[in-house]
Amino acid sequence: MGEERMGDCWSSTKDQFDNLEKHTQWGIEYLEKYSKFVKERSEIETSYAKQIRNLSKKYQPKKNSREEEESKYTFCRAFLTTLNELNDYAGQHEVIAENLTSQIISELSRYLQELKSERKSHFHDGRKAQQHIESLWKQLESSKRRFERDCKEADRAQQYFEKMDADINVTKADVEKARQQAQMRHQMAADSKSDYSAYLQKFNQEQNEHYFTVIPNIFQKLQDMEEKRIERIGVCMQTFADVDRQVLPIVGKCLDGMTKAAESIEPKTDSKQVVESYKSGFEPPGDVEFEDYGQAMKRTASETSLSRETKEKPTGKSKGKLWPFIKNKNKGSGPEDFSHLPPEQRRKKLQGKLDDLNKDIQKEMDQRDALTKMKDVYVKNPQMGDPASVDPRLSEIGQNIEKLQSEVQKFEGWLAEVEERMPSKSDTHRRSGLYETQNNTAVSNNCAQDRESSPDGSYTEEQNSETQVKANINPNPNPNPVPTSSTPEFDDEFDDEETLPTIGTCKALYPFEGHNEGTIAVAEGELLYVIEEDKGDGWTRVRRNEDEEGYVPTSYVEVFLETNAKGAMTYI
Repeated sequence: MGEERMGDCWSSTKDQFDNLEKHTQWGIEYLEKYSKFVKERSEIETSYAKQIRNLSKKYQPKKNSREEEESKYTFCRAFLTTLNELNDYAGQHEVIAENLTSQIISELSRYLQELKSERKSHFHDGRKAQQHIESLWKQLESSKRRFERDCKEADRAQQYFEKMDADINVTKADVEKARQQAQMRHQMAADSKSDYSAYLQKFNQEQNEHYFTVIPNIFQKLQDMEEKRIERIGVCMQTFADVDRQVLPIVGKCLDGMTKAAESIEPKTDSKQVVESYKSGFEPPGDVEFEDYGQAMKRTASETSLSRETKEKPTGKSKGKLWPFIKNKNKGSGPEDFSHLPPEQRRKKLQGKLDDLNKDIQKEMDQRDALTKMKDVYVKNPQMGDPASVDPRLSEIGQNIEKLQSEVQKFEGWLAEVEERMPSKSDTHRRSGLYETQNNTAVSNNCAQDRESSPDGSYTEEQNSETQVKANINPNPNPNPVPTSSTPEFDDEFDDEETLPTIGTCKALYPFEGHNEGTIAVAEGELLYVIEEDKGDGWTRVRRNEDEEGYVPTSYVEVFLETNAKGAMTYI
């Protein structure tokens, strides 16, 4: 019974040892799974930060003239601030990724190596102890079987001796031999019993030490290792949360910056900036006088709208056109005096140029003062330098200053001319700033702008809307209209007051914004009517509807001219 109980105990211990081995292996695999989870989270944070940075970079204003224009408006500045804050926000996600890598992933990688090595060592000791106790068990079993065999042999020898001793036919020598054999077998059984007893005592002692000392110590080490593993994964989970919590204050500041940027938007200020940017300085035209068709048509300029009288020629056609239909000869930057701009915009440009020139003059004067002081030092201390070596540079600076001053005088003259021609503030207060900005839609402002851009300042009127509608309805307009007034030429290509007939169609190949005066904005793929071919200057005159026509770059459209251009199509 004791032996059977000892065997059951061994089997039970063996099973627990195997289960612990499986459990600790599962714990290591779980820790590796958590490490992989954190690594993937770090990769997501890195990818997210990269995408946020690319998004912020994509919508940053480009380095061009439009950037300066956008910086005037509060909502544009607010959006730029938002983009910058978003870039900083992306940086915090990069910090999260870096901290996850350094504080969790790297640490877990090192700890996993140590954990695997420690676990291997403990189970190696456990297996060694198991092998030792199994070896003792085998020795015990072997001695027990030998003792059992010797006892049986001794019993058989004793029985044989007794049989021989009882047999009267057996010689005395055979009986003695049987007796000696029986004694020898009894001695062998006694020796086997002694060996078995010694092995049993030793095994019981070793087994007791194995189950109550060796294995518990190994199991305790495994338990400590497992608890450390569980504690480490708990610390990593806490660090996982702390990494995010550490960047929350800076993320909050980024979000606060976005909120402040949004709160800094001032619609009224931006609306005033539109007026400031686009007001022309023209006065609204005066009342249109009654035209008596019983007499020759006559048109006089309004005293409140135009300061210069219209010059008339004895004969000739009216060449005047409203401002949107004047072909802009100054493509690009325009003339040096900015005469292609409306008065108010021209005044701002001239003032800005004067400010830049004055800054350049001040810079040159500062250099001149510094060189003059240096020359004085050289004069007083010749060993420090030759005073004459400074003279060429001083002469060059003096020439630069004279040149800049002559430029200043030139621009001041243009500025004075513009300010003399602009209306007084008391007159401008009568007008709405919004009315002044509608240069492309209000016919009255178009007339005023046309007057401003005319070489001699003369003023001409386009025929009224009713006449235009009639001309549009008539598919074959009169090629020789009666002139309503005689004025100097604005453009050789605008020699008919009546609406030009369509000579074909065109399709916009690219979008064109049409910021310059006389141009028209078109969208890619838009279909328009062609009313005037390119005359070699790279511009084609097109019409969208009755009230919208202007010039577009010829290279931006694909033109389809009618075979019979004149009157072949009627404008609908």
